[in-house]
Amino acid sequence: MNAEIPQGYLGAEARINRGPAPELVATGYALETADAPLLHEGLGLADLAHVLALTEDGVMPAAAAAALTAELLQIQAMPAQEFPYDPVYGDAYNSRERELERRLGDTAGWLHAGRTRREAGRIAFRIALRRRLLDLHDAVGDLALAFAAAGRLHADTLWADMTYLQPAQPSTFGHYLGAFAEETTRHLTRIHSAYDWANRSPSGSGGVGGSPLLVNRVRDAVALGFDEPGWHTRDVMWSVDGLVDAVICSAQAVTTVDRLAEDLEIFASPAFGYVRLDASLCRASVLMPQKRNPYALAVVRSGANVLVGRASGLLATQRTPSARTDNWLHAYGEVAGSVDLATRLVRLGTAVVNSLEVDRDALARVASAHFTGAADLAEAMMVELGLDYRSAYRVVGRAVGLAVDAGRTGLLTSDLDLAATELLGEALSDLPDVESVTDPGRIVATRDVAGGSAAGRVREHAARVEGLAAQAYAWSTASRQRVETAEQDVVDRARTLAGV
Repeated sequence: MNAEIPQGYLGAEARINRGPAPELVATGYALETADAPLLHEGLGLADLAHVLALTEDGVMPAAAAAALTAELLQIQAMPAQEFPYDPVYGDAYNSRERELERRLGDTAGWLHAGRTRREAGRIAFRIALRRRLLDLHDAVGDLALAFAAAGRLHADTLWADMTYLQPAQPSTFGHYLGAFAEETTRHLTRIHSAYDWANRSPSGSGGVGGSPLLVNRVRDAVALGFDEPGWHTRDVMWSVDGLVDAVICSAQAVTTVDRLAEDLEIFASPAFGYVRLDASLCRASVLMPQKRNPYALAVVRSGANVLVGRASGLLATQRTPSARTDNWLHAYGEVAGSVDLATRLVRLGTAVVNSLEVDRDALARVASAHFTGAADLAEAMMVELGLDYRSAYRVVGRAVGLAVDAGRTGLLTSDLDLAATELLGEALSDLPDVESVTDPGRIVATRDVAGGSAAGRVREHAARVEGLAAQAYAWSTASRQRVETAEQDVVDRARTLAGV
């Protein structure tokens, strides 16, 4: 295979005496170079911090350091789209190396002391990822608050809660929404954990075992706003479990929104008529003028499917020998793109919750329909008549069957009498007042346990969610400020070194 070697192609003077093959450029190099916009700013920060460290440790001459930082600052101020990233040279790092060599000649070579291209790329990626995880974290916090506000608003909105999409027991719509709120707070913890992985620095890792030139890894980590250096140089350079964590916590956050969307599409249908999406979140049919399609829900559901697929794909790429490029080749764009997608979808879900119109009357009509007070009636018979619960259950179940056969939607005392005679061999005296016992408002009021559906407990839970969200915001705000301050400090120190 003959392929002309481009000027400045890495390794041309050593063992890479041909290439790159156009097929390799199209399938490998182009893929890596496509991540340049994602990595551009982080690569610049990593390069500037590296020059500062080499200068402080007396490795790089002052003149070379000043010249390098001056050029790096110019590149840092340049939009990624304007920089000559060229896939023929490999990845984004190699294009930057080629451009710096063109500008500075051999002076550019000092930048590579004690550091591999992968180390610079890993630092740049973690810088990009940590920002995205903080954005997702804040979006999930907003979603938690939206659920809490909606739950409080509907703390006393009676409805028939469902399992298997079948009427189960009287509850409140606020309690239903509160379950999503509680689940959402757990995503904050998961994202925080993924951030902890992302915000550990690979600086000073060398290839796998560290560098004899840069031994102050704590200093170099803190300089770029990382919480700490990775505890093991090979691990922080090559482990990929954190990549999957970032995508899985993204997929899980969106799956919560998806499960709500699955419900709401049913509840918004005319057959139910429980809720109505804001018009701004719907789309019209081209053919049928009466249609009001809940398009936002379809967007959420399809996005959740994509994220589940990406998580599965990343898990599959982990199955390689360690310290390979295989499981990183697609990772930068896929992982960052997944977190970005999740952030957009969570924000869309928040818009749905914030603008959701709930038909309280429609929900109230079904609160006592379909015999939703049957379990409470059986428990009342157990307590008041001394029946074991299974016998009471059977009597109420038979009474429900008699009512259904008679075409009625409610129970009568006579249904219980007949059912008891059939199943127990005798009529029961002093039966509880069926209408009172099965009243949905009374039933909900009795659910006054921590996390229960009584209105006060729903509001209490909403306050809990708001408190957790406030704590989460405080952490993300402090983390973001710490990172931004450190990044700006690197740029400021580089300007001083360059004399600009």
